[in-house]
Amino acid sequence: MAIFEGAGVALITPMNEDFSVNYDKLEEIIEEQIAGGTDCIIICGTTGEASTLTVEEHLDVIKRTVEMVNRRIPVIAGTGSNSTETAVEFSKEAQKYGSDGVLVVSPYYNKATQKGLIRHFSEIANSIYIPVLLYNIPGRTGVNIEPETIAYLVNSVSNIVGVKEASGNFSNAVKILRLCPEIDMYSGNDDQVVPLMSIGAKGVISVLSNVAPRQTHDMCRAALDGDFVKARKMQIEALDVIENLFTEVNPIPVKAAMNLQGKNVGPLRLPLTKMEKPHEDVLAKAMKEYGIL
Repeated sequence: MAIFEGAGVALITPMNEDFSVNYDKLEEIIEEQIAGGTDCIIICGTTGEASTLTVEEHLDVIKRTVEMVNRRIPVIAGTGSNSTETAVEFSKEAQKYGSDGVLVVSPYYNKATQKGLIRHFSEIANSIYIPVLLYNIPGRTGVNIEPETIAYLVNSVSNIVGVKEASGNFSNAVKILRLCPEIDMYSGNDDQVVPLMSIGAKGVISVLSNVAPRQTHDMCRAALDGDFVKARKMQIEALDVIENLFTEVNPIPVKAAMNLQGKNVGPLRLPLTKMEKPHEDVLAKAMKEYGIL
């Protein structure tokens, strides 16, 4: 059984003006997500600025999120690292706190061969018993987890159950599903949710959900119900907003969008910087046309 089906939000990490984590705001946006129909919270991923959190902050955000959600919907913790040992420790802690699963990105900067990826993910998965989702995002990591590697891991390691497929390569996704039809695939790209669900993906791990949880949930629900006429219409309607959420590196635009909505989620940590005004103006226009501003 999949950890979740539908729309999982790749949640931002709100900050105070002094750049400390704003836990009161974190609780507020979690409650908004649950009220908006979000099917799963994914914490401490790319969108959550995990790479600029300290070890203590990273683990504390996971722990507090699990406590705040309190089993109402699943929580998946981002526990990836380019150090296998660190990823193992993060994953063990996430399991101890009560996470429903972990999302593990492929090693970045130092990268790895496909053999190295197999050993990396196997070590992590074998150190815990909760489900593991692989996170394939070669545009950030510099290495693609090949479909054959994903299929080998899913077939060989019992708790590696799925993949967040964010390569943007539709043929890659098709090949994964052909080699491994039982895999729980989630789109990692908001502009490809319905196309991937049409071939068997279970949903999305979404940036868009931060600003449009109900719309993203409803789009996924329509696809899961087989109503692809409705789902396709919703995917197309969201396109301008989605494109403008990625005119600068994620999560710069989505934090700007949430602040435009009055959510006051605070600044970004360096090296990420405030969204450029011309980009923000176009984003605001798209949000108004979509009905979320």
